[in-house]
Amino acid sequence: MKYTLQFRVWHWLNATVVLGLISTVLLRWTFLSKHTNSDILIEKLLSFGITITQDQGVLLAKAIRAEMWEWHIYFAYAFLGLIIFRVYLYFKDSSQRTIFSNLDIHHKAVRISYYILYSTFFIMLLSGFFIFLYKELGVSKDFAHDIKEIHEFIYYYIAIFIPLHIAGVFFADATQENGLVSSMINGKHETSQGK
Repeated sequence: MKYTLQFRVWHWLNATVVLGLISTVLLRWTFLSKHTNSDILIEKLLSFGITITQDQGVLLAKAIRAEMWEWHIYFAYAFLGLIIFRVYLYFKDSSQRTIFSNLDIHHKAVRISYYILYSTFFIMLLSGFFIFLYKELGVSKDFAHDIKEIHEFIYYYIAIFIPLHIAGVFFADATQENGLVSSMINGKHETSQGK
């Protein structure tokens, strides 16, 4: 398949934004964990003769990662714009829409996985903005926490999809769809087997 310049630009921007979103989550859960860092802060301040409570330690740890977490929000807005643009591209360019019944079993499975992925992206965005705007929406913090659990659960699907996608693309490129990777970079149709 030959990929248009618009689609290729969208693909690589989307990959960058999704990796940015995932990176901020991984940082939050690891190096910038409020629990780990609050313990470090409490211990280090104690060595200086300053005593703070666990709650104060958590507040300080949250303050350290606050700017990083703002990047998660910026990436989310960029992600929303990219998803809207992807829907626009889908309806604008009918040449990218192959009739599902004309596909072989492998490409049907790939197509279904992408439908699931885009649905997941939509739910991820919806739940994320719901969590971010829960006060403005007038819902309780407990309900927002329940939505946050859904948001985090969906994260795992995306985190699993990414390495599978990369492995699948390289496998396809090395077998029946030679040139697939380069066509996503330069747009030239070099696949040895048509679809």
